[in-house]
Amino acid sequence: MRTALLQSSGRPGSVVENLKVLDEAAGRAAAAGAALLVAPEMFLTGYAIGDGIARLAESADGDSADAIAELAARHGLAVAYGYPERVGDAVYNSAQLISADGSRLANYRKTHLFGCFERDHFHSGEQPVVQAELDGLTVGLMICYDVEFPENVRAHALAGTDLLLVPTAQMHPFQFVAESMIPVRAFENQLYVAYVNRVGPEGEFEFVGLSALAGPDGIARARAGRGEELVFADADPVALAASREANPYLTDRRPGLYGSLV
Repeated sequence: MRTALLQSSGRPGSVVENLKVLDEAAGRAAAAGAALLVAPEMFLTGYAIGDGIARLAESADGDSADAIAELAARHGLAVAYGYPERVGDAVYNSAQLISADGSRLANYRKTHLFGCFERDHFHSGEQPVVQAELDGLTVGLMICYDVEFPENVRAHALAGTDLLLVPTAQMHPFQFVAESMIPVRAFENQLYVAYVNRVGPEGEFEFVGLSALAGPDGIARARAGRGEELVFADADPVALAASREANPYLTDRRPGLYGSLV
């Protein structure tokens, strides 16, 4: 499945402008043959926008979800994006996957909040594994800091995730996560990881870019630089099956030895 990674911070604070950026990227991705476009963490509104997070938060089936469903159907590709999700008085750091026909496939709430900024603005999600079927692949969702917990990614591997989508707001000085950790996560769990970052300065943060789609061989099929960019790579189920046969981490596990981990 040809996958497009939109490395961009969009226009922080403007949902209208970010929908335009997403629409333009979807057109370019579809023209290049992509079946899936993945945007970064909190792409809909911006990340470092303070009280704007609560003000701009929407339900999973809100007006912006409808707008993204329309553009997904118009361009004929699935779209995954990050946004602040409102549920009553609570706001979650969420990511949603919408299919190429405009239907909502999956919605995930970030389970591991990073630092005081996120803890001040969001509630934690409680469901670690959220999946959907897309073009013959089992696609999973998580967000940024979640992928840095090996138990989280292993849970996806054990649940059968083939392609793990990770909308991200990875900042300086933690670029080693994008450069080193993500390919290792893909290899040790025998799945593809699409790690899609914001870029440039925003509030107190400096986002480092370096988005990648890493394969089960631990090699990045595509790697963005430090600027705004749309990059493409393929998640190949045939190559994935061959890699899983050659690298049987999941079948060679001895769960009875790991009780002390929890």
